Amino acid sequence: MLKSYIKIALRNLRNKIAFSFINITGLAVGMAGAILIFTWVQNEYSYDTFHANEKTLYKVWNRWVTPGYIGTGDVTCSPVGKALKDEYPEIKNSARVYWSTDRLFNYGDKFIKAKGNDVDKPFLTMFTFPLLEGNAAHALDDVNNIVITKKLATKLFGDAHPINKLVKINNKDLYKVSGVLKDLPNNTQFDFEYLVPFRQNVFSDNSWNTNSYYTYVQLQPNANINKVNVEIKNIAIRHDPKSNGEVFLYPFSKMHLYSRFDNGKAVGGRIEIVHLLLAIAGIILLIACINFMNLSTAQSQKRAKEVGVRKVVGASRISLINQFLSESVIIAFIAGIISLLIVTLCFPSFNQLTEKNLSIDYASPIFWLAFMGFILFTGLLAGSYPAFLLSGFRPVKVLKGSNLFAGGTNWFNPRKVLVVLQFSVAIVLVVSTIVIYRQIKFAQNRDAGYNITNLIEVPIEGNILKNYGSIKNDLLNSGAATAMCETGYTVTTNGATNSGYKWEGMQKEQESLTFTRFGTGGDFVKTMGLKLIEGRDIDFNAYPSDSTACLLNATAVAQMGIKNPVGKLINGSIKIVGVFKDFIIQSPYANVDPMIVFGSKDWAYNMVVRLNSKNDIAKNLQIAGQILKKYNPAYPFTFQFIDREYQQKFNDQQQTGTLAFIFAGLTIFISCLGLFGLASYMAENRSKEIGIRKVLGASVAGIAQMLTKEFVALVVIAIVIATPIAWWAMSKWLQDFTYRIHIGWLTFVIAGLVAVIIAVLTVCTQSVRAAMANPVKSIKME
Repeated sequence: MLKSYIKIALRNLRNKIAFSFINITGLAVGMAGAILIFTWVQNEYSYDTFHANEKTLYKVWNRWVTPGYIGTGDVTCSPVGKALKDEYPEIKNSARVYWSTDRLFNYGDKFIKAKGNDVDKPFLTMFTFPLLEGNAAHALDDVNNIVITKKLATKLFGDAHPINKLVKINNKDLYKVSGVLKDLPNNTQFDFEYLVPFRQNVFSDNSWNTNSYYTYVQLQPNANINKVNVEIKNIAIRHDPKSNGEVFLYPFSKMHLYSRFDNGKAVGGRIEIVHLLLAIAGIILLIACINFMNLSTAQSQKRAKEVGVRKVVGASRISLINQFLSESVIIAFIAGIISLLIVTLCFPSFNQLTEKNLSIDYASPIFWLAFMGFILFTGLLAGSYPAFLLSGFRPVKVLKGSNLFAGGTNWFNPRKVLVVLQFSVAIVLVVSTIVIYRQIKFAQNRDAGYNITNLIEVPIEGNILKNYGSIKNDLLNSGAATAMCETGYTVTTNGATNSGYKWEGMQKEQESLTFTRFGTGGDFVKTMGLKLIEGRDIDFNAYPSDSTACLLNATAVAQMGIKNPVGKLINGSIKIVGVFKDFIIQSPYANVDPMIVFGSKDWAYNMVVRLNSKNDIAKNLQIAGQILKKYNPAYPFTFQFIDREYQQKFNDQQQTGTLAFIFAGLTIFISCLGLFGLASYMAENRSKEIGIRKVLGASVAGIAQMLTKEFVALVVIAIVIATPIAWWAMSKWLQDFTYRIHIGWLTFVIAGLVAVIIAVLTVCTQSVRAAMANPVKSIKME
C-alpha cells in the first residue's frame, strides 16, 4: 500500500511540475527558516546548562530603594561572598569574579594580549569548565598560578607541554601555568582565555558600600532558596549601617534569559527575543503549510474524478486520507532535504548576524530523529485540510461532473480565508520591523550628553601611568590631541556603584541612593565634551586640593534635592566643584542614574583622548601610537573608538530588527509564491471566460484588473485585521523602554502599501499573461 502511495505521489509531482515546484519551494524555504530559528533558540536555552552544579548556583544581587523606585544590580561589594559563606550553613561556596581584563603575555619572543578574569579559588569547582591538564581543586591555590585555555596555550607554547611553564604578565609578574582549560563553548555567559587568583594587595577593598565585583554562591543541595533570601536580606546593613541596600540570590541558570529587572522584580529579558523568534518560526512554517493547503485544494476539482473512481471500486475515506497525507509527507520530505541545503548555505551569514557559531551535528542520531519528526509534523499539518476535503467528495456528484464548489466565490471560501491569514501575519511582521527600526533610530538620535566623535579610549597598562604627564604633553604638543584625561573605568559602561553618601539636608528616603562612581585625574569635562551646568572641571594643576573634589551629574543633584550644590560637602569632606549635564553610560533606552566623579590621580584604568578633528584620524592615531611606543615600548598601542563602543548599546535591538526584517521578507516571499500559484490556477480555470470577454471587446487592462481586484480585496481585509493586532503587539513591546516612539498611522499605511504593491505585482504577471493569450485557443479547448 505504501509503495502505491509513493508511486501516485511521484506521478502527481511529475505531471504538475509548476505547482510541485511552488509547493516544494514554499515548504523548503519555510522549513529552512524554522530550522535556523530553532537552532538559535536551542543554543539560547542551552546557556550554561552544562555545569554540574547548575541547580545550586546563584548570583548575588543588590536591591536598593529610592524615592518612587526599587533598583537592582548584579555588581556587588567585595566582602559579601565570604560573609555569606561564613555566616550561613546553607551556602556551600562563594567566588568573586572581577571584570574581564586584557593583559599582555610574554613567553620567549612572543607577546600576546589575552582577555581573562581575576577569580576566587573555588570558581573552578563551582563551575564546570573541564581542565585538559591540571586539578580544578588546586589549580588556583597560589597567587602566582594561572589557568589558560587550550587556544591561548597553543598561541603561547605551540605544541609544547604548557604545565609549570612560566609566563610574564604585563611585563613584570611571573605566573606558573597550573592548568589548561578546554576552550569555552559558545553557550556560556563567561568569556575568558585565562583565570588568575585575586592578589590581596591589589584587590583588598573591604568596603560594603563599593560595588565592583560579580559574586556567585553555591547552595547546599537541600537549601531552600526562599528561606535563604529572607535570612541574608540585611547582611550588608548588619556589617555596615551606612549600607542601606538589601542582598538577594538569583538563579544563575536564569541570568542569560531572565536578567531584566523593573522596580525590584524580574520581568523578563532576552527570553522575549526567544519567544518572538519562536513565534516567527511557527508563523513561517504555518504560512508555508497554508500555501500547500491552498494550492492542493485549488487543484481538487482535477483530482475529484480520481477520488470518485476510487470510492466506487471500494476505497474507504480513511484509505483516501492516508493516501493524501502520505503524498504531503513525501513532498515535505523532499522539501526537508532541500531545506537542509538552504540552511547549510545560510549558516555563515546567519552566524555573522547573530554573532554566534551555530552548526548542525549531522552525525547525531538525535538530530535525525528530531528532523524526521519535524518533517512528519509539517507534512501532516500541510496535508490535513486537503486530505479531509478531497476524501469527502461524493462519487455520484463527482462522476456527473457537477461543480464541487458551487458558491465558492463567497467571501468565506476557505482558500480566501487562508490568503487573508497569510497576509495578515506578513503585515504584522512588516509593521513590527518598521517600529523596531524607528525605535532604534529614536534612541540613536537621543543626545548622548557628550561628543562621542574623535574620542578614543586607551587602557592604562605597563608604564603609561608612570609616564602619563609626559604622554599627555607630547600628545597635546604634537597636535594629534586637543584634550585627554584619566578615568577610573571605561566611559561607555557602568563600572562601579556606590551608596552610603551623606550631605546636608538629606532625607531618610535618600539614604539608599546609589551612584555610578567614576574617578578622574582632571580635565574630565573638557575631554568628554560635557556641558557644564555650573561650577568648574576637576583640575589638579590649578587646584592641587582636588583630590577631595567631585563632580555630579544633573540627575544626582535632582535626586539629592540640593540647591546651589557647588561648594557643598558630601560625607563632610568631599567638595562639589561642578555639575554637568547627564551623559548616557548605560542603556540609551533608559533613564540616566545619579553619577559622582571623584578627583583622583591614582584611580586610573583608562586614558580618554580627544583627537584633533582638524587632522586626518589615521594621522592622529599614527602619532599617538609613536608616542605611546616611546613611553611604553613593551605594549602594543591598543585603543577603542568611543563612538563604536556606544553603538554596541544598540546591538541587541538591531539584531532583533534585522531578524524581523529577514523573516518578514521570507513570510512575504512564501505568501507571494502561494498567491502566484493561485493566480495561475485562477487564470487557467477562467481561460474560456477571458477568451469570450476578449472577443466581445474587453481590453487587456480591463481583464487584468478583473483578475487582480479579488486578490487586492483580500489583502485589504488582511490590512484591516492586522492593524489592531500589530498596534497592540508593538505597543506592548515598547513598554519596556523609558524612551520610546509613538506608533503613528503612517507606519500602518506604509506596511499596507507594501503588502498591496507586492500582491498586485505578483498577481498582475499572471493576469496580464492570461489577458494577452489568444482567445481562439482558449475558446476551442475542451
